[in-house]
Amino acid sequence: MSTNQLLREKAKAQSQHAYSPYSNAKIGSALETSDGKIFSGCNIENSSYGATVCAERVAIWKAMSETGGMKIKKIYVYSEDGWPPCGMCRQVMSEFADPEMKLVIGNGKGHETEYKFTEIMPLSFTPDYLNK
Repeated sequence: MSTNQLLREKAKAQSQHAYSPYSNAKIGSALETSDGKIFSGCNIENSSYGATVCAERVAIWKAMSETGGMKIKKIYVYSEDGWPPCGMCRQVMSEFADPEMKLVIGNGKGHETEYKFTEIMPLSFTPDYLNK
């Protein structure tokens, strides 16, 4: 099984655990760290909306909390309609992205589009700016 297939399978499975009573959008995400570990998450909504957390950030927080530090090699985002990551998720990704990180967006019809992270977040604000 290819990495994309594995990540898609995990992201799609996670989407079924989404808590989304307000939007009814079931999003799942799975990522591979630079050391080959896989983490996944789903979106979790909140009635205050601002406390809602996207699937991508849940997967990233899980990876960080379980590894204590890592770089994301690839992240897969699944939804029935193939929604891309929001701006906040892109910013969080930039904090932990491997320089060559890939983003794959998949939908319920099996369509996938793969991007270099720099394509979806050019000139991202990274820790490098603060570590000078």
